[in-house]
Amino acid sequence: MKFELISLLQKAIQSLQAEGVLPADIVANIQIERTRDKGHGDFACNLALMLAKPAKVKPRDLAEKIVSALPDSPAVEKVEIAGPGFINFFIKANLQTAVVSTILTEGDKFGCSDLGKGQRVQVEFVSANPTGPLHVGHGRGAAYGATVADLLEAVGFEVHREYYVNDDGRQMDILATSVWLRYLGLCGVELGYPGEQDFPSNGYKGDYVWDIAAALHRENGDAMQHGWEVINEGLPADEPAGGDKETHIDALINKAKTLLRDDQYRLIFDLALNYILDDIRDDLEHFGVHYDEWYSERSLADSGAVMKALERLKHTGHTYEKDGAIWFKSSDFGDEKDRVLVRDNGQTTYFASDIAYHMHKLERGFERVIDIWGADHHGYVPRVKAALQALGDDPKKLDVLLVQFAILYRDGEKMQMSTRSGEFVTLRQLRKEVGNDAARFFYVMRKAEQHLDFDLDLAMSQSNDNPMYYIQYAHARVCSVFRQLQEKGLSHDVQNGLQQLDKLDTEHEVALFNTLGRYPELLATAAMNHEPHQLVYYLRELANNFHTWYNAHQFLVDDAALRDARLTLNLAVRQVLANGLKLLGVSAPESM
Repeated sequence: MKFELISLLQKAIQSLQAEGVLPADIVANIQIERTRDKGHGDFACNLALMLAKPAKVKPRDLAEKIVSALPDSPAVEKVEIAGPGFINFFIKANLQTAVVSTILTEGDKFGCSDLGKGQRVQVEFVSANPTGPLHVGHGRGAAYGATVADLLEAVGFEVHREYYVNDDGRQMDILATSVWLRYLGLCGVELGYPGEQDFPSNGYKGDYVWDIAAALHRENGDAMQHGWEVINEGLPADEPAGGDKETHIDALINKAKTLLRDDQYRLIFDLALNYILDDIRDDLEHFGVHYDEWYSERSLADSGAVMKALERLKHTGHTYEKDGAIWFKSSDFGDEKDRVLVRDNGQTTYFASDIAYHMHKLERGFERVIDIWGADHHGYVPRVKAALQALGDDPKKLDVLLVQFAILYRDGEKMQMSTRSGEFVTLRQLRKEVGNDAARFFYVMRKAEQHLDFDLDLAMSQSNDNPMYYIQYAHARVCSVFRQLQEKGLSHDVQNGLQQLDKLDTEHEVALFNTLGRYPELLATAAMNHEPHQLVYYLRELANNFHTWYNAHQFLVDDAALRDARLTLNLAVRQVLANGLKLLGVSAPESM
């Protein structure tokens, strides 16, 4: 309904412009809001107040001109002007109940639209380094990204879901070296580090590293011990010995590459990569998160895309050399400082790869690209946008959505997470404990930019305090009504129910009609604003309206006309609940 009213107002503005009443270049930002007081109609618009100054007309006088220019609409009962110039729309009563017929006709497509028709959007999310299993922090980005993509698709966008695989660079080298050191341990080698772990302080220490090392040992026996006797010779001290852990691990990586030679080092590197990447794929698939493409960072260098990006930046005069390195003049575009693209040792940086990746995104023809990053990457946003601008691309085509951390609580106590130390709760563990439904729901029930305290006890509780349970229970209740109908040997005539909907005039039923009618506009708003939590709030309101109605009225009454009408409204409620839950990646159970 809101979209139809906007269309009516747009036509009125165009008519007034054609008549010379309004300037031809005036921009009408039409905003329609539902009224809180039904005495002021169903929808209100402040358009006359917004345009009065540029039009040089008093707001109320302009409102009268706009109303006079409105085309006739079978949906509008009347239009009134209130206060200084608000335009209030009253919708015909039969239009309120007509939504039920629309819902039953459109089924699982109800609420969908073509707002984004013809526009290709890429959504890249999670993209966690394949250096360990996904933890509960990654889970929030996964749930949020998957739901944003589904919402965009529901309103007509052609969505391409992508995972950027960081299969190159320093973190993967640390993982590969960690696996080799654990492998040496399985071969009986003592590395000579102090303490119980006998391991570099900046290595990956999780149990999964032992698992990968064990697979390496099963396949190769003791054949990959090359040079272990001299592994610590000439290395700078590690942190516990008074040195720098970063310098130590980098030197250790170089030593491993030298001792193993390229072929064996690459074997270990790829074994670790594929082992963890397969685990990530499996984890996300079982979480209901699917991708159209897993994009390799390594492929950027192999295809020459990184060098192409660097040459474009150099050609446009946005790079310079200093201290043997190549720098990007990102400070020219508002970044706090310039950034290194190529280090003094000739190696390209992560940033160089990211520039090439985003360049290639736009080269693939996406009208918009959406990156979903952890909130700790907020400082990275301006430099990526700066790079796109320097390349001659439009940085406005890139939207970066930041997701705050999810903090897990069990029995009221905060749980710690650290991928490097191996002390973290995996997404798989969370899914096993609370189930996919609760994990997907609770991850998106708050704004993405807000911190999320994930309460395990609440997520598993079967009570009205658990919003997911409360919504699912509404769907199950509708299903139970139809089981009772069958058990009592009663019938339901849907067509008769549609014809008798005018009998449903109680406060609870009117509230349900209004809430059901809001679903398409709510869906559009949630999609365009990338805010799945709006859908959560809506479904909770719909469930509350239904439970209140259920508790106040009998559905299986003797009056067949009233019974058919109420059961038909039940069907509409069930359909919208199911539609919304599906977009959230949550099931709609028939019994609970």
